[in-house]
Amino acid sequence: MKPTRDVGERAMSGSEVAGLLAEALEGRRLLDHPFYRRWEAGGLADGELASYASQYRFFEEYLPVALDTVAKGLPEGGARQFVLSNLADELGPPVSHLELFSAFEHAVGARAEPAGPAVTELVSLYRDAATGEQAEALAVIAAYEIQASEIAATKSAGLRDHYRVSEAGREFWDVHASIEADHAQWTIDALRELGCPELIRDAARRSADAWWRFLDERELAAV
Repeated sequence: MKPTRDVGERAMSGSEVAGLLAEALEGRRLLDHPFYRRWEAGGLADGELASYASQYRFFEEYLPVALDTVAKGLPEGGARQFVLSNLADELGPPVSHLELFSAFEHAVGARAEPAGPAVTELVSLYRDAATGEQAEALAVIAAYEIQASEIAATKSAGLRDHYRVSEAGREFWDVHASIEADHAQWTIDALRELGCPELIRDAARRSADAWWRFLDERELAAV
């Protein structure tokens, strides 16, 4: 992984980083996407949750690999520790997030599917960023992390209120609703140390676009 900030370059404030990420997410806030709006309102047809889970699994399987790769490329210090803390949450204890996700898959009747173009693109973006500039890698992660707590809470509420998914089937999203605010702050703190505002904004926008296309694919599959 390549270093980002030259020696002597000013670190940014947390509010500056948050502002850059907000710019990157303009028009790409995931809870505004029609697919999530239908999820929240109980408008998903039979099979949509199952197909969504089957595709999302490819991302969930890769995320710990991405975090581990990013951490190994960072020097000792706050930024590396923030990423390692995020990784520790993904892996457990007591239960890994992938195991919790398996319970969600079971609850919605997901079956193994080939990776579609959108999730393939999304995972490739994370993979390429993880070995690139330090700020690029963290900005790609941050574009989702800063939305993840609210997204997870909304998903869980929809699963409970409209789709009769059990507490065990919702636990993956309930856990993320409670911890993702910390993950978001850790990522912002790490980016604050690294600087390079243009790279942060551009990488976060590429991530936001890739996530939006992932949901676009779910919408098109329902037509």
